[in-house]
Amino acid sequence: MLQIGIVYHSGFGHTASLARATADGVRSVTGEEGVRLIAVEEWQAHADYLDAADGILFGAPTYMGSVSAAMKGFMDATSQRWLRQTWRDKIAAGFTNSSGMCGDKHNTLVQLAVFAVQHGMIWVGTGMLPGNNHSKGSPEDLNRLASSLGLMAQSNMDEGPELAPPPSDLRTGEVFGRRVALVTQQWVLGRRAFAQAA
Repeated sequence: MLQIGIVYHSGFGHTASLARATADGVRSVTGEEGVRLIAVEEWQAHADYLDAADGILFGAPTYMGSVSAAMKGFMDATSQRWLRQTWRDKIAAGFTNSSGMCGDKHNTLVQLAVFAVQHGMIWVGTGMLPGNNHSKGSPEDLNRLASSLGLMAQSNMDEGPELAPPPSDLRTGEVFGRRVALVTQQWVLGRRAFAQAA
């Protein structure tokens, strides 16, 4: 059975909503037992799970053009795993949310991607064409923020997590989670086949 962890920080609940949507997409491939949502504050209690997982998604809000301090603290705390390359060859992906349409979210995804590849992980992008980028487009389109590197969502700063991110971003999160799970499945099955043939 595939095992995929989703490590996330959420300051006000919006990124947690995005994490749950992404988990729904993963679950559509792995089943209920194949995904675990892990709040970054509790990651050490789930460290053995992450070490054994086939893939890890990293999610953080974008604050001041960067990952949140809590997520950066987690990243720094994994340095011994980096040194041992404990997470080498696991699938990795990332997601972020901010109140601005841009909000410099791309920088957060770059930080997460660099973090993952330093660990020797295999980074997966959205695999989606951009939405809402022509005269017949709509804010209801999948990938309305047109991100390739990872999942982006936008939440109005005066709306709580029961209203934001909007449904299109949550649907995009679900599609993204499914893609990551399918890529992880292909990777794991391919490695097994290669090992058997060797």
